[in-house]
Amino acid sequence: MAGRHSRTRIFSSPAGIVATAAVGVALAVGGTFGAVQLTSGSAQSGQTTLDLTPTTAAGSLAPSSPAASPSASASPSASASPSATRSQQAASRSKARTASPKPSPTAKKTTAAAKVLDSGSCGASFYSDGQLTANGESFNPSALTAAHKTLPFNTKVRVTNPANGKSVVVRINDRGPFIDGRCLDLSRAAFATIASVDVGALTVRYEVLG
Repeated sequence: MAGRHSRTRIFSSPAGIVATAAVGVALAVGGTFGAVQLTSGSAQSGQTTLDLTPTTAAGSLAPSSPAASPSASASPSASASPSATRSQQAASRSKARTASPKPSPTAKKTTAAAKVLDSGSCGASFYSDGQLTANGESFNPSALTAAHKTLPFNTKVRVTNPANGKSVVVRINDRGPFIDGRCLDLSRAAFATIASVDVGALTVRYEVLG
């Protein structure tokens, strides 16, 4: 009951007292306890005073607290992703760029100029037929070789056509020519390097190389 009412009734007979007790029991069952106070009146009137002051049961008005719901378990906190570590050094683009050293060019091996042991001028011709050369090789008209009367075999000779400045280096592997005024008989390929084979013969400058 929301309010509190104080009422005092006076009963003068035993039957009224019993009725009052029954009311008190009913109030107690309904949730309210009535405090019954029997006050004896004056001896002359023979009345009894009943004080019905409803009192609220201590536990009747207090709402039953609902069972505490289990507290929701705290969701696991998301682990913080590792923060990117920034280098204390400045970005490379802010640094002065150093030019990568260029590889030094490999020095080319220079062939030492052949030493000229002898030189001169004479007539030269060519030949394209032959089986064996004087040193025992098979004659090859396409090879850069030549015949000389006295030079050692495998001697290198530079032959130059003074008319056009063309030259060829030949290897001596045969003997000849046996015609006056000529000192060299070139293979067809060697002669074609410095002049036309239609010429047949011409004056050349030669240099014996060491």
